[in-house]
Amino acid sequence: MLAGRAEIIEEAWRYKQMMGGALRQAGIVAAGCLWALDHHVERLADDHANARLLAEGLAELPGVALDPSGVQSNIVVFDVADAATLCSRLESEHGVLMGCFGPGTVRAVTHLDVDADGVRRAISAVSRLL
Repeated sequence: MLAGRAEIIEEAWRYKQMMGGALRQAGIVAAGCLWALDHHVERLADDHANARLLAEGLAELPGVALDPSGVQSNIVVFDVADAATLCSRLESEHGVLMGCFGPGTVRAVTHLDVDADGVRRAISAVSRLL
């Protein structure tokens, strides 16, 4: 239970939703997580290495603000002038999916379906679009 001013309650509700509070089928998501823990933990090192490769490649591109030393997992977050346009064109023109986290921030995630060749393709696609 949470008690407080309306502004505090509204903000708390927003954070609850952002963290999955509206998820109705949490068991399905949990099952996927359990499968991954049982079958894919060993290969997390591959995802992390691919994320490092992605971060280092993107950091060399003009127009990308990224410190590769900050990448500690399979998630790479970087800044560009127009994230929405970049993400849209990456998907439509190159089949590369990255997410926008605001007007200038992009989030890329390496996973089971992203290998080193895919990372190099993504770097090349970003390079062509900037």
